[in-house]
Amino acid sequence: MTATSGPGFSLMQEGIGYAVMTETPLVIVNVMRVGPATGQATKPAQGDLMQSRWGRHGDQVIPVLAPESPQEAFELTVKAFAIAEELRVPVILLSDEIIAHMREVIELPNYESIKIPDRRKPMSIDETPFGSKDPRIAPPMPSLGEGYYVLVTGSTHNEWGYRDTRSFETHYKLLKRLWNKVWLNINRIFEYEAYHVDDADVGFVAFGSTARSVKMAVKILKEKGVKAGFVRLKTLWPLDLKPIRNLCGVCKVVIVPELSLGQLVLDVERANEGNAKVIRYGKIGGGELIYPRELVKIALEEVKS
Repeated sequence: MTATSGPGFSLMQEGIGYAVMTETPLVIVNVMRVGPATGQATKPAQGDLMQSRWGRHGDQVIPVLAPESPQEAFELTVKAFAIAEELRVPVILLSDEIIAHMREVIELPNYESIKIPDRRKPMSIDETPFGSKDPRIAPPMPSLGEGYYVLVTGSTHNEWGYRDTRSFETHYKLLKRLWNKVWLNINRIFEYEAYHVDDADVGFVAFGSTARSVKMAVKILKEKGVKAGFVRLKTLWPLDLKPIRNLCGVCKVVIVPELSLGQLVLDVERANEGNAKVIRYGKIGGGELIYPRELVKIALEEVKS
């Protein structure tokens, strides 16, 4: 496990890509701050969403989890380790400065109840360290010193680890398997929270600290007689669009608040299918948060219009 903020995360991209190709379990915490470059250190932002998904070159996919509280930061870190160990893949915990500096009481579980899957080990020397018959299951991972000769390379390789940098078949088979072991487990990786999505006129889609403001805004709108609901994403990648699509299919207006100039909103627009009016509300810099009153004002203006 390692932790960093924006500039350090940028420097890690090559190493993360190597971990994807070598199927090395990793948990990377990125506490987002204002950029680009050194930007505004310690100021909150949510501008690393696309980088978390696509920061490495080449075709690849890794899970991205987003907590909205210290409690979830703990819980999703445990989940990140479980995914990393089971699927032999890097997992990103995408937080932001607000959550990282927040102090709240959290409820710790009985540590004996925390289940991190045991790393699959080869049962014989005939099992391949980079091949699996079931695309949903990662290949076994022998540890150093256990008597297995394993070739490890960031170049295209076959199921035994031997480099093969010219063959279409070898590369396609490898990359398709690396892709499938994440996407075919989306039902286990993807998590979200939804509130009043069946009868809302105004909807919100958010993640991280911004979702806390959304929840308060929805409560205030309810008190004012406005039917409001939200979808809050705990998993940002792989992303199941169905909850967002359902919200857009019901609401007249869907507001997407982000501490960026707009990244998550692109997914909402993709899921919308022309049903709802999608409003992007981006805010960035100076340590400014997105406050519930701002979201209430936008929603009321849209309802009146």
